[in-house]
Amino acid sequence: MKINNEKGDILISVIIFAAIAVTVIVGLTNWGAAMLSGIRNVAAREQALQIAEAGVDYYQWHLAIAPTDYKDSTTTPGPYIHQFYDKDGNLLGNYSLTIMPPPTGSTVVTIRSVGTLATSSISRTVEETLAIPSLAKYAVVANDNMRFGEGTEVFGPIQANGGIHFDGVAHNLISSAQNTYTDPDDGSNQWGVYTTLGTDDPHPNTPVNNRPDVFMAGRQFPVPASNFVGLTAGLTTLQNLAQPAAGGKEWTSSGAKGYHIVFKVTGGVTSYDIYKVNALQDPPTAGSPDCGDDATARTQVNGPQYYQWGTWSIKTPVSSNQTLIGNYPIPSNGVIFVDDHVWVDGQINDARVTIVAGLIGNTDPTKNANITVNSDLLYTNYDGSDVIGLIAQGNVNVGMLSDDNLQIDGALVAEKGRVGRFYYNTNCTNSSRNSLTLNGMIATYVRYGFAYTDNTGYVTRIINYDADLLYAPPPSFPQATTQYQVISWKQIQ
Repeated sequence: MKINNEKGDILISVIIFAAIAVTVIVGLTNWGAAMLSGIRNVAAREQALQIAEAGVDYYQWHLAIAPTDYKDSTTTPGPYIHQFYDKDGNLLGNYSLTIMPPPTGSTVVTIRSVGTLATSSISRTVEETLAIPSLAKYAVVANDNMRFGEGTEVFGPIQANGGIHFDGVAHNLISSAQNTYTDPDDGSNQWGVYTTLGTDDPHPNTPVNNRPDVFMAGRQFPVPASNFVGLTAGLTTLQNLAQPAAGGKEWTSSGAKGYHIVFKVTGGVTSYDIYKVNALQDPPTAGSPDCGDDATARTQVNGPQYYQWGTWSIKTPVSSNQTLIGNYPIPSNGVIFVDDHVWVDGQINDARVTIVAGLIGNTDPTKNANITVNSDLLYTNYDGSDVIGLIAQGNVNVGMLSDDNLQIDGALVAEKGRVGRFYYNTNCTNSSRNSLTLNGMIATYVRYGFAYTDNTGYVTRIINYDADLLYAPPPSFPQATTQYQVISWKQIQ
């Protein structure tokens, strides 16, 4: 009996250990199966993500060869489905593309791609945003040497293809395409970007000082030159866009001194009054050097490229020297082309507009069409929904009879001339002004300036760079490149 009991005890132990072993084996088997399923699921999700990525890569390539095609070479709305194969021709799945074209006045395109496997319902979604940067990459960009005097404060990057003499305060990077250059103001040899504020910078062959009091974000030189081919906006193209069939508006020659455009907001809607300008203000002692109007002053103070010295001011009283033509809405494509000089001021609300002044076929620099702003030109909204572009064949002027405190909201482009104010010495009316604030950017072919070393012009100049202009510029504004750039990527699921 004792022996039989011991045998029974052994059997019970065997059964217990066998049960434990079976439980462990079953658990390990289930765990292994779950792990394998999880690995397969991860692999499948990764494959679906890669297929979705292939979709945005494909459409990025498509936009490189067809920049304005947002319908995948079709005439129908999306989504657009493409099969996806491996290198051996095996079908792995498909991607479905939804293309969101840019809103009016913008170059921002959004691509949403859903990648789905052929062997399961697993899918992944990614979204990529592309845009073509406009010429408004800088607060100021110039194709010439530049000088920023004391009293200038710039909130935004500055770039010049020439050298830069900067005696103000720069809150962003200042860069020049020149390593060294000869400053035309005094004939001295200087580093590409230098200052004489306080303690002078050392001359070349001596290390450059760190001047955070002037260059708060630093300075860099030499850098690649800005391509000013992009500055030549293509006046003929802009004129074509101003035709009624294209949704724009063209004003042919006034037969007088030019036009005066005044933006106005009525009931939240922007329109503009347009006047024919009949007479301009004569300078004191017209034709005399007393007000700066002589060949020597033009050459020595303004430079030989400034052929069109004048007051650039409508004769006072303004109401008696201009004739109202009518009130007009902002054209649907936002482009207003003027075959004459034009004065611009007023305020817009929830509007995007580009004013172009140009004489197609003109090769005489003394007859280039100019744009002048003498009174405030303002936005109502500063969130990117309001934008103004001023593109002049010649100069973008601030005239002699300009406001003492002047604000200009917009992107200013001088295609063949300069953005700035002519030299008016102390014998001129309003030769010295208080402050000028620009919210936008400046692109100038030759040297820009609103002040001079004899304390004429604007004592204080503040330039606030509008970053919204980079990817949402004024309608038909010049572009810095023709290729889209990725500005964001995100995984939706």
